[in-house]
Amino acid sequence: MGKSVLLIEDEPNIIEAISFILSRDGWAVSTHSNGHDAVGVVQSTQPDLVILDVMLPGKSGYDILREIRGHSDTSGLPVLMLTAKGQVKDREMAERIGASRFMTKPFSNAEVLEVVRELVTE
Repeated sequence: MGKSVLLIEDEPNIIEAISFILSRDGWAVSTHSNGHDAVGVVQSTQPDLVILDVMLPGKSGYDILREIRGHSDTSGLPVLMLTAKGQVKDREMAERIGASRFMTKPFSNAEVLEVVRELVTE
């Protein structure tokens, strides 16, 4: 059975692109598009990896990551953070909170696939 990814993103074009490239590579992709209940979805779906947007309706990706890292059952879960803002302070904050990797939009499909494969095999 393939590995599973939970994509927490609110931009339809990005959801479609990432879902397509990962599904084509054999990943089971589920999506969620708001921050309010994202942590509950992570806990209920138990994915092998979370791809998490920084700016979401309801709660920021940083706050969601803090909660994921704060739960013993998800504290070691690989999390790839995505952001449209590529400033150094954003990357530093993500790393400080515990992001496994940080990627700035726009990104290449090949880059996303490579990082996802790396994070799940580490």
